Amino acid sequence: MPIIKSAKKALRQNISRRKRNLKKKAELKKVIKEYKKLIIAKDKEKANEYLSQVYKKLDKAARVNLIKKNKAARLKSGLSKLIK
Repeated sequence: MPIIKSAKKALRQNISRRKRNLKKKAELKKVIKEYKKLIIAKDKEKANEYLSQVYKKLDKAARVNLIKKNKAARLKSGLSKLIK
């Protein structure tokens, strides 16, 4: 456990940021899974509409460094290929 005051604060910050990041990552995975379910159900119209939400979440995650920019691009590319 940290002894120095600044180290204690850093630990508190790390814990809160970890919680926030895990929550955001779970939301991102949930959106992607929902999109894949629509693809499996052969519901292309809803999947097309939902794709923009998936893109929005991926872009936001990349912007706040939750995932890397290139990973977001790869996921977007792969998910858009699924609809075809």
